Amino acid sequence: MKKLRFFDKIIYIINVLFAILLLLSYMLPLLPPQTFSILSVINLGVPFLILTNVLFFLYWLFRVKKQLFLSFLVLCIGYLFYGSLYNFSASENIQKKNNLKVMNFNVRLFNLYNWIPKKNIEAKTIEFFKEQAPDILSLQEYHPHKNIDLTFFRYKYEKLSGKKVKSGQAIFSQFPIVDSGSIEFPNTGNNAIYADIVKGNDTIRIYNIHLESLHIDTNVESLKKEDSERLFKRVSKTFKMQQFQTELFMAHKKQCNYKMVICGDFNNTAFSYVYRTIKGDLKDAFKEAGNGFGRTYDFKFFPIRIDFIFTDANIRVNGFNTYEEHYSDHYPIMATLEI
Repeated sequence: MKKLRFFDKIIYIINVLFAILLLLSYMLPLLPPQTFSILSVINLGVPFLILTNVLFFLYWLFRVKKQLFLSFLVLCIGYLFYGSLYNFSASENIQKKNNLKVMNFNVRLFNLYNWIPKKNIEAKTIEFFKEQAPDILSLQEYHPHKNIDLTFFRYKYEKLSGKKVKSGQAIFSQFPIVDSGSIEFPNTGNNAIYADIVKGNDTIRIYNIHLESLHIDTNVESLKKEDSERLFKRVSKTFKMQQFQTELFMAHKKQCNYKMVICGDFNNTAFSYVYRTIKGDLKDAFKEAGNGFGRTYDFKFFPIRIDFIFTDANIRVNGFNTYEEHYSDHYPIMATLEI
């Protein structure tokens, strides 16, 4: 530190701050938001903290300074406990007759209010589903739009609410649904649903979870105008609700004896308490067979993965795709599973 120039000393102090924040964030998945709601807000910035520490490491590496070990050590700790933000998978899409293709997508009402300035989003979305041909389609913020025709799926279960605009969640399937239901989350339009499908001799439970939304406008200019204290309190409250909703889901999940696939929009990252709790001993299909950052949410400045597909440990993940089709504020994902 003494041998550093004044400018480099300032850089290193900032580096220490970001390294401490990243190190602190590694502990947050272990801390219930209802007890540590203020700290849990850091979850949202973990991808940013990781990328920032990578930049600090590269800066000191370029300058051939031993200060590079600070960010390097913190990044290594994170990799050992949680894996990489960027996934390198050796897995390729393996095509087998008994594969089950499961797609998850928050469709944002099929652009009902023209958030995306493009025409015929609903028609393009349906065409996309036909092209990718998932066996199971799990949708959040589903709306039975007049131009939506998903009858090429043989079976469905949907749970809708609302007076003027009906919306909610839906599971579409090419295989028979022998049971279905909803896990009601109180005081919100969000909830979780399930459908038990029969494929061959197997009954598989498909869960579709939509945890409480943060209601954050991702437009940077809008974020700058919003009162930071109010934003902080709202996010903290949302994380508490997410924990309660997760506990309701986990109580229901414990009663299921079938193999299961859990899909959903968690409105939180892979570094969160709710992700860790719901995943448990299950496989994260992206980590098993995905590549890249796995971005599932449209945020301009760094990649955020808040939509997930989990599977039983004895279900092999033969492939995973994150699509770039911009038909919502989320991006579709699909896992190819071997049952």
